[in-house]
Amino acid sequence: MQQIFSEFGSNLSIWSLFIGAFALLLLWGAAQVLEWAWLGPRRLDLALRKQGLRGTVYRSVAGDLKENTRLNKEACAKPMPFSHDIIPRVAPLLHRTMKEFGKQSFTWFGPIPRITIRDPELVREILSNKFGHFQKQKISRFGRLLADGLVNYDGEKWAKHRRILNPAFHVEKLKRMLPAFSACCDELVNRWKNSLGPAGSFELDVWLEMQNLTGDVISRAAFGSSYLEGRRIFQLQSEMVERVSKAAQYLFLPFNWYLPTENNRRMKQIGREVQTLLMGIIAKREKAIQNGETTTDDLLGLLLKSNMREMGQNGKSDSSLGMTTNDVIDECKLFYFAGQETTSVLLTWTMVVLGMHPEWQEKAREEVLQHFGKKKPDFDGLSRLKIVTMILYEVLRLYTPIIMITRRTYKTMQLGDVTIPPGVLLGLPLLFIHHDPDIWGPDATEFKPTRFSEGISKATKDGQLAFFPFGWGPRICIGQNFALVEAKMGLSLILQHFKFELSGKYQHAPYTVITVHPQYGVPIKFYRI
Repeated sequence: MQQIFSEFGSNLSIWSLFIGAFALLLLWGAAQVLEWAWLGPRRLDLALRKQGLRGTVYRSVAGDLKENTRLNKEACAKPMPFSHDIIPRVAPLLHRTMKEFGKQSFTWFGPIPRITIRDPELVREILSNKFGHFQKQKISRFGRLLADGLVNYDGEKWAKHRRILNPAFHVEKLKRMLPAFSACCDELVNRWKNSLGPAGSFELDVWLEMQNLTGDVISRAAFGSSYLEGRRIFQLQSEMVERVSKAAQYLFLPFNWYLPTENNRRMKQIGREVQTLLMGIIAKREKAIQNGETTTDDLLGLLLKSNMREMGQNGKSDSSLGMTTNDVIDECKLFYFAGQETTSVLLTWTMVVLGMHPEWQEKAREEVLQHFGKKKPDFDGLSRLKIVTMILYEVLRLYTPIIMITRRTYKTMQLGDVTIPPGVLLGLPLLFIHHDPDIWGPDATEFKPTRFSEGISKATKDGQLAFFPFGWGPRICIGQNFALVEAKMGLSLILQHFKFELSGKYQHAPYTVITVHPQYGVPIKFYRI
């Protein structure tokens, strides 16, 4: 009997220890949640307000995301007047916050405060990031399905990828890709010519046309002979853009990736299909390059060749010096998102603006015809198009594709006269900077390409460097020349063959879906020249 009681007591002691340990674990977890959801945000809020910063009130772990969704829905309920003052519609929460609390104010991205930095000098300091004090905000798992790679890396991995990718975007390599740009644009123009009716005119939605054009260009430029497989990836990535944007309103939830929603399941399905397609294309290309069976004039070929050279730089192959297959896949997905999305919105808004301002459309056409007549544009000629370049810059200023860049502090930092604690987001609202009358003058929201007549450095009121459509500093977009050459080629060929005006059906309704999209498309009426 004594032995039974002894064993019972021993088992009870073990269970007591187990229950005690479990209770401590629960308490620790509860303390962590309390710190993440309330105590940490309250401390950060107090630290910012003590320095005179003002902003929205923190109330829950959703931060301002729910209010942001509500305001966006309200703003998108109807189109806006024909005006380039688009900020209240594309960024209503930030617009209201800065109007109420000042240019340097803060909102809540979930439980994390995000301070808006609108001083161009401070923006350049943050983006220059000479000492690595400002980190990229890591892309969510949903965002990485759409585009990972160079845009999401820091430190040595970023440096290695940038080094391997740089040769693919060299000016001389871009010249070799010009036939791919030209072929896609020729197909577009010929298709439009076949749409001409008896009156020599036709009407179509150029938003869809520009998405297809830039998808075709990046498919040819990136994958060359695997162009048709590339088109399927473009279609999948286009769907992914919409779905990732939809998922963004739930990013504050720590386990949102695991929620069994239809949107989550479809995004993961698309991610797997894109991964499989790219893996097949890359495997075939690597084998072809090793056998000397292909050229390397497309982005994938140039990337793989540069990667092989990097791995063999010490006279022997070392895979740790280069990219893995998954790394290459991530960079290819980034080619698609950055290369297709940015240029399609640039060309679309350029068509809208030139439809609103026919006098500038005519000036651009005269310049194109003066340089090329009806011949195909060449690389050197495109680089000499001054009026077209001024127009594209002004469209990038007024309809900046990415309206905000975000960085994060990982230690206490002094920025201007504010001491910023670790764990705070810095929002660099590029669109707001590009529309600021204190920087650009009282006509900041007007279409005025002549402000760029003496270049970017002299475009602002006081000569400030405040034009950031492709970012700034060492992380400036590696594909900016690619995008501008493509846009010049596409616009030049359209101007050579057609005059155009906004259709009576057009409704001016820019809104944000990662980049600035036209909510109701862009119906335009074309006339044969």
